[in-house]
Amino acid sequence: MGSACVKVTKYFLFLFNLLFFILGAVILGFGVWILADRSSFISVLQTSSSSLKVGASVFIGVGAVTMFMGFLGCIGAIKEVRCLLGLYFAFLLLILIAQVTAGALFYFNMGQLKEEMGNVVTKLIQNYKDGHEDRLQEAWDYVQAQVKCCGWVSFYNWTDNAELMNHTSVTYPCSCEDQEGDDSFPVKTGFCEAPDGNRTESGNNPELWPVYREGCMKKVQVWLQENMGIILGVCVGVAVTEVGILSSPPPPPPPQPYPIVLALLRPPGG
Repeated sequence: MGSACVKVTKYFLFLFNLLFFILGAVILGFGVWILADRSSFISVLQTSSSSLKVGASVFIGVGAVTMFMGFLGCIGAIKEVRCLLGLYFAFLLLILIAQVTAGALFYFNMGQLKEEMGNVVTKLIQNYKDGHEDRLQEAWDYVQAQVKCCGWVSFYNWTDNAELMNHTSVTYPCSCEDQEGDDSFPVKTGFCEAPDGNRTESGNNPELWPVYREGCMKKVQVWLQENMGIILGVCVGVAVTEVGILSSPPPPPPPQPYPIVLALLRPPGG
């Protein structure tokens, strides 16, 4: 009975460590995605948000260490190497602390991320140059085209761009063009001139722009809540599992023979 209990505990611990290895890979993937993304709101935030970069780096570190410790835990559980299991539980506590730190950093900086996003986008729109190859401009063009929005609060944010408003004909941001159901690539960039039918003598009137009327602010907030919620949910799930393992009793030692059996096996005169 005792031997069977030890085996069950050993394989149960192996499955837990395998789960940690997989969840560590997920957390690592989140961190890499945040730093490497070039086609969403994250790419716009990266240029100015130090807290986002720090949080992503923490996720990468935690994910990598979690995968490594999950691997050590699997080996220690199968081979019954006590030093590996001891090292595993020690680092498990450190990982838990790092995960709580990363999760708190993202949660309490959510408002700051939104504010930074607004400042970055507003400045970007004001300084947007037609025909200028810039990674940040291309990222924002992609966001507007894919999310189907224009400007930050509304499309009127683009009226703060002096180059755009100096046009005497109806000219608008190409990536804002209202193309319902058209998700074709590549995304249009720069400024586009409206067809002849939309031209007027009143100059570049924004009311005549064939663009999306809704700004990107609300959609950015929804996007942040959905994606950051997933990240925090994974961290909470891993943390709860880690707390469960740390608070559980250690595996029972292998069963020993009864004292009478030991006495019978003892050599004479021993």
